[in-house]
Amino acid sequence: MALVTTSTAKPGARSRLSPEERRAQLLQLGVRMLATRSLDELSIDVFAEEAGVSRGLLYHYFGNKQDFHEAVVRYAADDLIAQTAPPVDGDPLERLSVSVTAYLTYVENNYEGYLSLVKGAMSGNETMRAIYEEARATLTDRIFREDAQGEIVDDTPLNRLLARGWAAMCEQLVLEWMKEPGAVSRTELLSVMAVSFPALVAALD
Repeated sequence: MALVTTSTAKPGARSRLSPEERRAQLLQLGVRMLATRSLDELSIDVFAEEAGVSRGLLYHYFGNKQDFHEAVVRYAADDLIAQTAPPVDGDPLERLSVSVTAYLTYVENNYEGYLSLVKGAMSGNETMRAIYEEARATLTDRIFREDAQGEIVDDTPLNRLLARGWAAMCEQLVLEWMKEPGAVSRTELLSVMAVSFPALVAALD
């Protein structure tokens, strides 16, 4: 992964990236590597070799291995939030369907990294847990967004609690499905995820 950009002024000339750009580029590579390996497998040595940089440079930007892992996981969580954003317009159920479809696609394409986020949250690491909780809260709070047209359900404390429980159920469904995706079709899984939350709320009315 190149850490410099090619200048158009002179053939072969290179311009330096700013520290912010270089750090972001390293994090992007870290997220891509997490798609096919666990966080534990993403060592400083492996990452430095893949990035074509020195260990010293990584320590300069991230401090230590734990800080590096936390930065990559936070970047991955932000990427998950961005990629699963539902459209603002349209029928509420359609927006929810778009969002859960994007969520499933993200997990399919970044399985090891997503699993690392989940395991990190359960490991006792407070920072990892906070990243995980912030990401989940963002995903579920979208259901009650004031700027969206229409609502799936009323914004009440009970419904927000149900939304968090529904999100946990969807996560478990997806992770279990990933172990044996042929047993249940993708369409069937998405249908269950999309209709289960409104059905759960309706059952309590």
